[in-house]
Amino acid sequence: MITVDNITSHEFIGLDTEIIQSTNPQVVGLNGRIINETKSMFTINTEKGSKSIAKSTNNWKFSIQGKYVVIEGKRIAKRPFDRIGGKQ
Repeated sequence: MITVDNITSHEFIGLDTEIIQSTNPQVVGLNGRIINETKSMFTINTEKGSKSIAKSTNNWKFSIQGKYVVIEGKRIAKRPFDRIGGKQ
C-alpha cells in the first residue's frame, strides 16, 4: 500500500501528479496521470496529450490518501526497478 512515508519506494505509474517547481517555468502547474516511467523521465497524460518530462529538474506533488506530498525529482531519478528495491 502506498503511503506518504513510502511513496518513493513504489511504482508511480497510475498516480496523478503536478509539477510545483521546475528549472523550466513553462512546465510549472502541468498536471495529469503518469502513464510511463523511465530512469530519468515521466510520461504524463495531460488534458493536451502526453508529455515526457524530466524527473530531476522538477519537484512533484502527489496526493496519497487525501494528503499531499512533494518529492524532489533528484530523489526519484532512478530506474523504477532500482528505486523500488533500494534504500532511500
